[in-house]
Amino acid sequence: MQKQFSMTVLAAALAGVALFGAGCSDRNSTDTVGQKVDRTANKMATATDNATAKAAAAIDDATITTKVKTAVLAEPGLKTLQIDVDTKNGVVTLAGTVDTPALKDRAQQVAQSVNGVQSVNNNLTVKTQG
Repeated sequence: MQKQFSMTVLAAALAGVALFGAGCSDRNSTDTVGQKVDRTANKMATATDNATAKAAAAIDDATITTKVKTAVLAEPGLKTLQIDVDTKNGVVTLAGTVDTPALKDRAQQVAQSVNGVQSVNNNLTVKTQG
């Protein structure tokens, strides 16, 4: 119900902007009001498509981050509280500390195995024993 109301409000706002843009005409223009409305509507559709694409990318990145964190949590030996995961445009960045070089490599392998991961920046450091 809320989504339908939001879409109705968005459609009304877009129509208002299109009509306002068409009414604010250049006196020397030979474009008809209909052409101006069409052009304004196309610009609004493009802006909406771009916003939707950005939102979808953000959701996908958040999903990838969650999947990588879950996979790391399930991996014996990796302490998830010491590994931070961040994703941007499908590129996962691992940061934090691990106990051994083998665990650093394993964390990268686990992250790379998650569906949707384009690449992994492994910024993990190995604790010095001392």
